[in-house]
Amino acid sequence: MGTKGSANRQRIVDAADHLFYSRGYNQTSFSDISDETGIPRGNFYYYFKTKEDILAAVVDARVGEFKAVLKNCEEATSDPMQRLHALAQLPLQHETQVLQYGCPIGSLSSELVKEQDTEISQVRLTAVFDLLKSWIIEQLDKLGQSSRGDDIAKDLLARMQGIILIANVYNDAPFLHRSVNDLQSWLNQTLSN
Repeated sequence: MGTKGSANRQRIVDAADHLFYSRGYNQTSFSDISDETGIPRGNFYYYFKTKEDILAAVVDARVGEFKAVLKNCEEATSDPMQRLHALAQLPLQHETQVLQYGCPIGSLSSELVKEQDTEISQVRLTAVFDLLKSWIIEQLDKLGQSSRGDDIAKDLLARMQGIILIANVYNDAPFLHRSVNDLQSWLNQTLSN
């Protein structure tokens, strides 16, 4: 695939990512993506055979984005506790999008898990959560919390998802800020035991 082909493929993935996040996967059609990119719908088949193929590329892109976020947490500090706090603050860094659309991972995963006939594998559905959970467990191992790592990691992800969901449903920035602060306190308390 040439430079123009790669650029067009990336435009499709970027547009689909935005639309899946803002509208939902099931509410986004090939025509919507075509309108967003300006690429004729018929040309999509050169890059992607199905909508599920576009979804797979979007998930791969989101995994890449979160790898970069986690790398930034690691580069900012060598202290695993501070890294976990940086991750917990992530919703505040994307406050506008969180309040308007919710979580890009949670929303899509929740929508797709209900699809009984989806061709998207379970591995693909949990890819970003698995990445985050593994990274959290790695930080917890460094803090001597290996035996509780899986439970704490899932609790942290669940709390973050709940905070984002309620902040989104009520479009409530003060709640988002207060809850992220509470999450920081929960982390401190949980990891001091």
